[in-house]
Amino acid sequence: MKRVARGLRRMAASVVYTWKVKSIQVIITASFTLLTLLVMAFVSVMLYNKFTKTAEQNTFLSNEQIVAQVKYNLEIYLQNMSQVFQTVEQKVWMNSVVSGEERLTDQLGTILDSRTDIVSMALFTADGEPIAGLPVMDMRKNTKLTEQSWFKSALESPNHLTFSLPHIQNLYKGKYTWVVSMSKQITIEHGGEKRNAVLLVDFNFKTIDDLCRRVSLGKKGYVYIIDESAGNIVYHPQQQLIYIGLKYENVEQALKYTYGNYLDSSSGDKRLITIATVNNIGWKIIGVSYMDEIVTAKKEIGGFIAWLLLFVVVFVLLISAFMSAKISQPIRRLERSMSKVEQGVFDIHIQVQGDDEVGRLSRRFNYMVARIRELMGQIIREQEAKRRGELEVLQAQIHPHFLYNTLNSVVRLAGGGKSEEVITMITALSKFFRISLSKGQTVISIQDELEHVRNYLIIQKMRYKNKFEFAIEAEPEVLSCRTLKLILQPIVENAIYHGIEMMADEGFIRITAELVGEKVRLRVIDNGLGIPADKLERLLTGEAAGGAGSSVGLRNVHERIRLGYGEAYGLEIESQLEEGTTVTLWIPAVRTEGAEER
Repeated sequence: MKRVARGLRRMAASVVYTWKVKSIQVIITASFTLLTLLVMAFVSVMLYNKFTKTAEQNTFLSNEQIVAQVKYNLEIYLQNMSQVFQTVEQKVWMNSVVSGEERLTDQLGTILDSRTDIVSMALFTADGEPIAGLPVMDMRKNTKLTEQSWFKSALESPNHLTFSLPHIQNLYKGKYTWVVSMSKQITIEHGGEKRNAVLLVDFNFKTIDDLCRRVSLGKKGYVYIIDESAGNIVYHPQQQLIYIGLKYENVEQALKYTYGNYLDSSSGDKRLITIATVNNIGWKIIGVSYMDEIVTAKKEIGGFIAWLLLFVVVFVLLISAFMSAKISQPIRRLERSMSKVEQGVFDIHIQVQGDDEVGRLSRRFNYMVARIRELMGQIIREQEAKRRGELEVLQAQIHPHFLYNTLNSVVRLAGGGKSEEVITMITALSKFFRISLSKGQTVISIQDELEHVRNYLIIQKMRYKNKFEFAIEAEPEVLSCRTLKLILQPIVENAIYHGIEMMADEGFIRITAELVGEKVRLRVIDNGLGIPADKLERLLTGEAAGGAGSSVGLRNVHERIRLGYGEAYGLEIESQLEEGTTVTLWIPAVRTEGAEER
């Protein structure tokens, strides 16, 4: 609730600051809303404090009543067991006087049959020798009878009925029952003389266990029992965890109390401890409930009040929103439009209504956005023209250099009297430049592009004295598709200069063209030296330009394809050192004259 109050104060300050320059109607609406919120917050805090205190008091009282009821039920049961013990004691005395051991056995059997919670009854001499007992079973020889706690307690407190802690009944062979032993030293006539004897009655501990296990103190709470002497655990619903040390109960603190409540945090969780003491035997009934469940009840109360407060706030805000909608709607529309402009969306236009301040601001906004669109378009056109010019200049530089090298090769061949090679090279050169010119067209068929690169390879093969072989493979349906001119020759040139020229073995270049869906895939595959992985990652970004393996030609082709067809197309490069390189070109499958370079 304190957080709610702080939130309301912050909201009130924000609203006052935001609305203090607005209309009177909005100020009245805001004042009405704030007044309602303050009154509701005050009432909610008062109700919350009252309800939570009542919940805590009810929890304390409820725990005391539950523990007292457990104490009362346990006292009734133990009193009943004491009466049974007195009956057994009386029968033992009467039959010992008249020396009727057989009759005693019959009478004890009647008592045993009438009570399902009696496990065994036995009479022993002070030296631990059995005199009589039920059930009639063979006794164990290694029970160390005289050292057991119930036996020693009976001898130490003559004529006083003692209760043992729960333990396993191990007197008889084949029987392992969890019991509470009632024992007492009595005087009997045995063998014609009076002798001290110990009378034992074992009660099944399950009855006490059931009495306590049915008790519920919240969802996680429970009841356990300790004795008053040393704080030994008589009963605990998680007794096994206690024995192995996985659970801890602060019995030292509990031993200081006979009745009452206190808070304990020794186990890590804050718990409410309620104590009551069983009369006569001094067992302490300890109820444990967790304060976080009480806190949960507080949260439920707080949640209810918060929902009530929220309902009132929503109701008031709806009324306020209805009154101020007409005023704030144009401003919100303008704000949304500005947000889109911040995200880079400039294709927007605000419908202007009215001639007030908001209307005039909207018209200024529309003019500003239109001017930004115009300037951005101008910048894009200028940058694209600049890129085209740079690419055309770079492309124009290729032919003079290539022509110079080829003519040098022709001169050397002519000087060596190799007329056929001269004819072949000049023929290939003429076809190469015929396709390069293409009457000024920038888009040609893939068949012409493959023919162009074939002539280039013929010339280069002769220049490099058959240092490499080549093969060109194309699917028939691909040959009629259109492509940008001169996109294969720079890649082949790169494969020769940087992949094959420095090889000791013969090189091989394969060029393929195939249709993949609505795309054409062109591949240039060589078995050259390959490209280092670090340089391969930067080939198409411009970061690897210069030096051996220059990426200028590859970037040229990549940029031309993306300018001509869009960002979905371009080059992909795969390479392994000493194994070769594969360059894949993706272009759309266009079979018309409409695919002109943009």
